[in-house]
Amino acid sequence: MNRRRFFRQAATAGMGAAAATALAAPLAAPAVAQESPRINWRLTSSFPKSLNIIFDAANQIADAVKTATDGRFTIQTFGAGEIVPPLQAADAVANGTVEMAHTCSYYYIGQDPAFALGTAIPFGLNARMTNAWFLNGGNDLINEFLAPRGLYALPAGNSGTQMGGWFRKEINTIDDLKGLKMRIAGLAGQVMQKVGITPQQIAGGDVYAALEKGTIDATEFVGPYDDQKLGFVKVAKYYYYPAWWEGGPAMHAFFNLEKFNALPKSYQQILADACAAANMSMLANYDAHNATALKQLVGEGAVLKAFSREIMEVCFKAAMETYAELSAKSPAFKKIYDHQQAFKKDAYLWAQIAEYSYDTFMMTQQRAGTL
Repeated sequence: MNRRRFFRQAATAGMGAAAATALAAPLAAPAVAQESPRINWRLTSSFPKSLNIIFDAANQIADAVKTATDGRFTIQTFGAGEIVPPLQAADAVANGTVEMAHTCSYYYIGQDPAFALGTAIPFGLNARMTNAWFLNGGNDLINEFLAPRGLYALPAGNSGTQMGGWFRKEINTIDDLKGLKMRIAGLAGQVMQKVGITPQQIAGGDVYAALEKGTIDATEFVGPYDDQKLGFVKVAKYYYYPAWWEGGPAMHAFFNLEKFNALPKSYQQILADACAAANMSMLANYDAHNATALKQLVGEGAVLKAFSREIMEVCFKAAMETYAELSAKSPAFKKIYDHQQAFKKDAYLWAQIAEYSYDTFMMTQQRAGTL
């Protein structure tokens, strides 16, 4: 046999075998698949699906995350009570029952009053100030407080200043509040106790029945758009404003801290962007729909009334007393509250120069019929 031909054939056979072995070996997964794992989460909301502006914030976050990850990261949303009771949503996240919730932090003040500062406190910030505070250290403080509880939170909605609620009778003086049972959330309930009201914390889906049966004498909820959906005008006709206890109440997306930290950085950023978009759109949607709903409610028999100056001033004093008491008891509350108060002083300094001056002039023109 020709010696040179033998070695050429052997070499060729060897190369073919190597190629076959390489083709038979499993291919390495593309880098994009390794960096974008398939993840499925569940989100429980504290809000019923019928309140579409609030509940849709959860859907908006889920849709944005799914789209941005080409379906590799999905979040299944559940309405209030479908997995856990609505006022236990954050607890379900902390204990790992679900990975995520859409809720208000002030629902959990029974654990620590500092939770209230993540949503709203009486005579606190309005919606724009709240978002500005969050972005300038406020939400970092909230998350510093939440971390030992196994939670992480991102702002994910704001209703704007809410209405003062529905009452069965007229409230003309501070004495008219005494003895009333009122559904009211957060620290406002503690303030209301100081002026004679008995506060009740009731989930949104149960408020109508309580008011209809006389279990409560009054309720606050959100504003005209949601209040109309819940039918409160049918069982209490006096509609007061403003909700001095909710000048700019924020909702948060709560995450299980361990689960959030385990996400790829790209997924964390996608979640942050989705929450920011939901935060902006919720406020815009309420601003767009509340005026129409308010006119319709008045047409349905709602009697629109403002809280008197006396009531506002007495309640303001009670709120300041409450904050002094809470600051003495809770170091976490004091730390976050002091930071928020310092921010508010400068925020109002700027607001009265530009926004307030402009808006009040334009409102006078509207009332004069020149717009």
